[in-house]
Amino acid sequence: MKNLITDVAGVLVGCAQDEKLASGVTAVVFEAPAVASIAIHGGAPAVRDASLLEPGFTVETVDALVLSGGSVFGLDAMGGVIASLGAKGRGFAVGDVKVPIVPGAALFDLLNGGDKDFPDAVYWRLGRAAAQAAGEAFALGTAGAGYGATTANLKGGLGSASAMTAGGFTVGAIVAVNAVGSATIADGPHFWAAPHERGAEFGGLGCPAVWPQFDFQIKSVEPCNTTIAVVATDAALTKAQAKRLAVMAHDGMGRALRPTHAAMDGDTVFSAATARAERKPSLADQAEIGTLAADCLARAIARGVYEADALPLRGAQPAWRDAFG
Repeated sequence: MKNLITDVAGVLVGCAQDEKLASGVTAVVFEAPAVASIAIHGGAPAVRDASLLEPGFTVETVDALVLSGGSVFGLDAMGGVIASLGAKGRGFAVGDVKVPIVPGAALFDLLNGGDKDFPDAVYWRLGRAAAQAAGEAFALGTAGAGYGATTANLKGGLGSASAMTAGGFTVGAIVAVNAVGSATIADGPHFWAAPHERGAEFGGLGCPAVWPQFDFQIKSVEPCNTTIAVVATDAALTKAQAKRLAVMAHDGMGRALRPTHAAMDGDTVFSAATARAERKPSLADQAEIGTLAADCLARAIARGVYEADALPLRGAQPAWRDAFG
């Protein structure tokens, strides 16, 4: 186990970023079409092809899912991933035509100091590059869709984590942490996700000896946030079951960020099931998969902040390691 979403069989991840732009793209590519769904709990999302992921809509599987910076401009990234997969003959068959199915979401990183005089098709190119880079290993922190991400007090970033259920199903999460709130407690180094940490994946600090009174802080009252994630499992799920997985996984945001799911957030979780496991999950298995997906998402959020490096730009937010070493 690499403690990455790519521990789920059939899942590959690629990242691409532009330092001048201070933004990037992460592509989650499935080796074979995967059943997928979505749950949007934030009030200000930026998504593409989200409706087709709802139960009852025609297309059952996707070829990839995309997390991007750039707000609405970043929704072009899905086109680049589509182009890359189309060149490989991937896609939903309609007669003699193959149509790659690539939904995605974008976070708002337009105020982080990067040069936002967007070159033509920059996110399309980043999307294609991310898809072409897809593999089992990928960087965390200031990488991909997390490159330009921020939180209320510290640099955000790209995080990932994985786990295995008692019944042998693998679960993983990947997240771009661009939260309106904070992943850390008050002005200290401890993470809200500390009770769920495995080993020392985000410093091994545990919980504070004395819990401080909660000091409410947010990045902005404007809709310039959004934490976007993908959770995946090797279990075989229906689209309705995948929807429930996405809903349950949102609990991980509540465990790792305060506040979350606000009106100025666009918090979105995609779910995917690769069906590589040897047996079908029972209802109890599905409940455990959903619970661990939330745990993995909480851990991934903390890892994304813990692993981040500050952007080399004037006025850039400090990274966790800058503040706490």
